[in-house]
Amino acid sequence: MINRKSKDDIKRLRHAGHIVALVHQKMKEVVEPGISTLELDSIATKVIKENRAIPTFLGYQGFPGSICTSINEQVVHGIPSADVILKEGDIISIDVGATYGGFVGDSAWTYAVGKISEEKQKLMKVTEEALYAGIAQMRAGNVLDDISGAIEAVANREHYGIVRQYGGHGVGRTMHEEPFLYNYRVGDHTLIKQGYVIAIEPMLNLGCDEVVVAADEWTVSTADNKASAHFEHTVLATDDEPMIMTKLME
Repeated sequence: MINRKSKDDIKRLRHAGHIVALVHQKMKEVVEPGISTLELDSIATKVIKENRAIPTFLGYQGFPGSICTSINEQVVHGIPSADVILKEGDIISIDVGATYGGFVGDSAWTYAVGKISEEKQKLMKVTEEALYAGIAQMRAGNVLDDISGAIEAVANREHYGIVRQYGGHGVGRTMHEEPFLYNYRVGDHTLIKQGYVIAIEPMLNLGCDEVVVAADEWTVSTADNKASAHFEHTVLATDDEPMIMTKLME
């Protein structure tokens, strides 16, 4: 069942999303060659806790970090480590979750580490474009396939791989609620209603669609070791324009 959110729910979700946006604001400042992913995790944890929130990911099904740090060919769920040091030319996808007042904010962004290749620059630009194309379809009266199809169209235009095993999801009191949202059309005509909150998160690859899971049972990478990008916002369907919940409050 898909839960419609009340005005009070939305207020709390918006605050959680603001905290997630604060983390990403800080990540943008500190991502640079020479920093470890564990340092990024520590910085993110500090921001979350300073804002009276809880790191949603920490301990989730045993996950050991407060954020996911996925580099280059890693798609999602990379584990922060003191041994993983960012270097010039990398791209890193940072997924952040914060729980405030019993509600979750969830957003991911891909960052350039120093100067990166034009190929990676384009991948990031197109994946972000796919995110906003999907968000534009998050309207009461549309169906889930409208979001999925908008993302797929952007990916297909550039002949990028689309990660098939992972996708968006409802967000509320828990990080993963109904519905599951594919990043390509599957014929899902579930009606979007006012009050639905969904994390929209395209994951696009320079190469194939296929991914593999590492021996750590978390880190997901592209099967052909080509770069992947991941952009995500939590979005509310209203009677008017979609509302992005995971951005800074004015």
